[in-house]
Amino acid sequence: MTDRYEGKPFLRLLDSYVLDAIGKLDEANAKWLVEAEPYFRETFGGTGSWQDIVAQRMQFPEGMQPAIVEMWDKGRARFIAENGHEPEPVQFAHMFVDQNFPH
Repeated sequence: MTDRYEGKPFLRLLDSYVLDAIGKLDEANAKWLVEAEPYFRETFGGTGSWQDIVAQRMQFPEGMQPAIVEMWDKGRARFIAENGHEPEPVQFAHMFVDQNFPH
């Protein structure tokens, strides 16, 4: 199995952005992302929080996070109806990023 983020450090930020938008970013990663903000600013450019850096680099329009939440909510309800259990947030984040932002 290959590491999803090998050679793609920004991809981890993008996946985390999606998880953060849907309220499923775990506390340890959230803490690490905030602590690493100076590194992200230096490496990827941009200003503000790590979320701001992602939005700036990806040139996201206003309302991107609410749009992600809407997709999660609609897909979640459909997934539960079809499968009888909650979807896996990390799997959603990977699918969302892979489908919308080829890397």
